[in-house]
Amino acid sequence: MPANVICGLQWGDEGKGKVTDLLSADVSLVVRYQGGDNAGHTVVIGDETFKLHLVPSGALHPHIQPIIGPGVVVNPGTLLEEIAKLEARGVVMDKLRVSAAAHVIMPYHVALDGAREAAAGAGMIGTTKRGIGPAYGDRAWRVGIRMGDLLDADLLRDRLKAALAEKNVLLERAYGLPAFEFEPLFSDALSWGQRLAPLITDTTRIVQDALRRDELVLLEGAQGTLLDLDHGTYPYVTSSNPVAGGACTGGGVGPLQISQVIGVLKAYSTRVGAGPLPTELFDEVGAHLVEAGHEFGTTTGRRRRCGWLDFLPLRHAVEVNSVSNIVLNKLDILSGLPEVKVCVGYRVDGKLIEEWPSSAAVLERAEPVYDTYEGWMQDLRPCRSIDELPTAARRYVAAIESRAGVPITHISVGPERTQTIAVNGEPLIAATGGER
Repeated sequence: MPANVICGLQWGDEGKGKVTDLLSADVSLVVRYQGGDNAGHTVVIGDETFKLHLVPSGALHPHIQPIIGPGVVVNPGTLLEEIAKLEARGVVMDKLRVSAAAHVIMPYHVALDGAREAAAGAGMIGTTKRGIGPAYGDRAWRVGIRMGDLLDADLLRDRLKAALAEKNVLLERAYGLPAFEFEPLFSDALSWGQRLAPLITDTTRIVQDALRRDELVLLEGAQGTLLDLDHGTYPYVTSSNPVAGGACTGGGVGPLQISQVIGVLKAYSTRVGAGPLPTELFDEVGAHLVEAGHEFGTTTGRRRRCGWLDFLPLRHAVEVNSVSNIVLNKLDILSGLPEVKVCVGYRVDGKLIEEWPSSAAVLERAEPVYDTYEGWMQDLRPCRSIDELPTAARRYVAAIESRAGVPITHISVGPERTQTIAVNGEPLIAATGGER
């Protein structure tokens, strides 16, 4: 079946936006399957840079129908603002559709997110404070408001009253914050529904109809495997499932409808917020990665923590996502370093560990064990074939591929669409669907 999943293999920020945009030239639908406006996908087209938060990255192609799936939590105000900004830049958004089953991020979710982070002090998770966790929490509690509810005034009134009865108690008594008044919030929610009504629909039916017609569908994840609620460095994780399995529940497809899983990997490690990053660098190399890689969060602007590539979580990510092939991003950022290191194991309490531990507490005590490779000085941005890469860079790519156990089919050597090497000169997605 012609469904393809794009997922991040690290702590997010791997460059999935560029990959989605690149592959969208050959598909009909691009479906965002989880997360919310805590995600930030950057796409560079020529001299223009687009920063997307809820709208799928493929929306910049006029032939694409972009879909926000049921697994996404949606801040309607943010979505309306993002649509307006894109339209002001000439991007036509009339094909965008939003799942009626997607949950709404309400203002009280944002307030609770910020309050809980502030109350946690040194133990904070490092969320974007966009209300993502509280919105997913209400979904699990079965008390959330869904996008389709914004179209039914009576249903919305009942659900909002029930929600505020609980949320206002929390805000006032637990955090000393003001309560939300019902009428202004109800009025805002009705307005969101009226403005977004043409976009809100059963997106699962749209996706399934496209697959039945044998059209190519791309399912785009946000964040990355190591931030997955179940498979990441809990509790320093996001509140949804960025792994490929999340594409089924959050995008509206079945497992057997997926042809391939495209894993996106950065040539070094980064993460934003709190939590373990065993290979984190605090020296001039770390500073080089930050500056050369422009490692600042798309959503928050926070400086990303940077370190060497780590093979242990890479193998874990390949396994839990059933990765078919890898797109390696930002190889060009390592140019100019005399040597390049990769983590091949950890020493924890004097014991060598060569498999990814499930415990964040163990990772906090992990001391990385490195292999060292020769660096390269050549600027990789003009390279358009694997043979044009310096020998040292090719050895580094080969080492990653060997450890991952799946092929690296594409290598990004710059932010723009055209700065991508097809290793074997073949498209990542075949015109007829299925694997390359």
